[in-house]
Amino acid sequence: MAEVIVIGAGPAGASAALFLAKAGKETLVLDSNTSMTKRAWIDNHYGVNGISGPDLLEVGREQAEKFGAKFITEKVTDIDTNGGSKVTVKTDSGRSFEASHIILATGALTELANSIGLELREGTEPRIKTVIKTDGAGRTSNARIWAAGTVAGVSVHTIITAGDGAKVAIELLSELNGERYVDHDILK
Repeated sequence: MAEVIVIGAGPAGASAALFLAKAGKETLVLDSNTSMTKRAWIDNHYGVNGISGPDLLEVGREQAEKFGAKFITEKVTDIDTNGGSKVTVKTDSGRSFEASHIILATGALTELANSIGLELREGTEPRIKTVIKTDGAGRTSNARIWAAGTVAGVSVHTIITAGDGAKVAIELLSELNGERYVDHDILK
């Protein structure tokens, strides 16, 4: 059983997975391989002089895997919170995975969130009609399910969704650890 399952491996999901895995949490990323970032060219990402969406996704995945995050290409079809201390995620291939918490980072897609009864609200970005309602930390209407990135109502820009994924991971880590989590590396 993973401690956290991240659903979606775009900038928000991979960034969340990077922070979670680097903090030593067993992290599983389930991704349907349909990220809108796959169609992007990015010239406005701080620290990068232009990168294709597919290359950005690959770099994010490699960074998270470096710290132990596991990635599986599967489309999630259902989430069951079991009314208890674990969450079961089911995929279209019939596989099931369990975790203590879930982070939804599904980009513009809210169908899964809607099907499991999460509270939604109107989106504010162009062409993003509906998003998951969250508090300022990324918590949804279900205590075990968090949301990050565009699906949580932030801008579709990759640098913003990546930052939101990191923020939600930091908030979840702080909750899991019982104290504010800080991750700062220093030059050696």
